[in-house]
Amino acid sequence: MRIIKATLDHLDLLCPLFVKYREFYGEHPFPESSRSFLEKRLRRDESVIYLALPDDDDTKLLGFCQLYPSYSSLSLKRVWILNDIYVAEDARRQLVADHLMRSAKKMAKESQAIRMRVSTSSNNEVAQKVYESIGFREDKEFKNYVLHVLPINGD
Repeated sequence: MRIIKATLDHLDLLCPLFVKYREFYGEHPFPESSRSFLEKRLRRDESVIYLALPDDDDTKLLGFCQLYPSYSSLSLKRVWILNDIYVAEDARRQLVADHLMRSAKKMAKESQAIRMRVSTSSNNEVAQKVYESIGFREDKEFKNYVLHVLPINGD
């Protein structure tokens, strides 16, 4: 398998799997809005998206991950947030997530980031094991909180 950095040319390939990722987490598909969202991130250089492709096929997407840049005021360094990662159902158990995360980790090192952060559902034990297998550890120092500023799903 090959891991490549997504460009605007990959939107048609990426969007259907991104929609499936959103549906996996209980969101409505919104394919047009999803495409627009991804296009803005790539066009504005606001995220880095890695794609996993088979060695011999440029038309099949095995999985993707999306990272957002952030910064740590305490360490005065860059931080990367591994916000999204998803593997196509027919590509699971082929170490696609491992390859994507290793590429993300390499990019984080090359950009001299102090750390990468990732969150997942507290009941997603498969993802937790994958994260731990490449070196992520549960944060015991800081507790995370969320403040919803805009209504979610029409609430």
